[in-house]
Amino acid sequence: MRINNQQLWQEYTEGKQTYNQLSKRYRVSVRTIQRKLDEVDVNQVFHKPRECVVLMDTTYFGRNFGVMVFKSSEGQHLYWKFVKYETIKEYVSGIDYLKSQNITIKGIVCDGRKGLFNALQFYPIQMCQFHQVAIVTRYITRNPKVQASVELKELMHLLPKTDKESFFGGLEQWHIKWEEYLNERAFSPDTGKSRYVHKRLRSAYRSLERNKKYLFTWYDNMELGIPNTNNQLEGTFTDLKNKLRNHNGLSQKRKEKFINGFFKASVLKVSKQKS
Repeated sequence: MRINNQQLWQEYTEGKQTYNQLSKRYRVSVRTIQRKLDEVDVNQVFHKPRECVVLMDTTYFGRNFGVMVFKSSEGQHLYWKFVKYETIKEYVSGIDYLKSQNITIKGIVCDGRKGLFNALQFYPIQMCQFHQVAIVTRYITRNPKVQASVELKELMHLLPKTDKESFFGGLEQWHIKWEEYLNERAFSPDTGKSRYVHKRLRSAYRSLERNKKYLFTWYDNMELGIPNTNNQLEGTFTDLKNKLRNHNGLSQKRKEKFINGFFKASVLKVSKQKS
């Protein structure tokens, strides 16, 4: 049976066919299938809209191997690159690349990485509200026992669902109610110093105060159409990882090629829909 490399690649990436399954179908060795797939050229292709809101985040596929993705709020993949570490420098260089393509950036949705807001301060920045919920959850846990933490958890569930005034009004009421509790200190006879008793709860509250300016950028700039979360991008990462799960044991080079193919297919699909 004659093998069309492009068709083989499509069956492998989109049809979720493994090396072994393709080997049996085409009655050739696994090594032949690998060779044929390696011959397929998968160059990166990016969308270049005139203007957009940029969603950006990084997902990992093992230690020191991740892909940083820049996607428009309309679902277009603008740029992606492979990184060892998720750094401020890499994000800024990604935004600089988009600018070099004459893309007007109306706003940015990102996580709360320290220093990122300052590095991109000239853009309207929305912190992904689900990232903020995750930060607070790390401090107070998913099943808090003390009442102050229980009430803060309930308030955090409202963050992605409510408006700015309602959320911060609720947070202020919570703080007034529990301020004395938050400020409780205990004296250590060993060191002769006092420390806060509820340090993790204080840290949860302080993260909200620190990120306050960026939690409702979408609300303050409704005309820009900025999403309040990176959910669309998280969905892309989930889809990608589900497809890769069918191909365990790939080398990093082949994994990078698969990922390039995944995003390229999405770019071409969106382009075809718009044409």
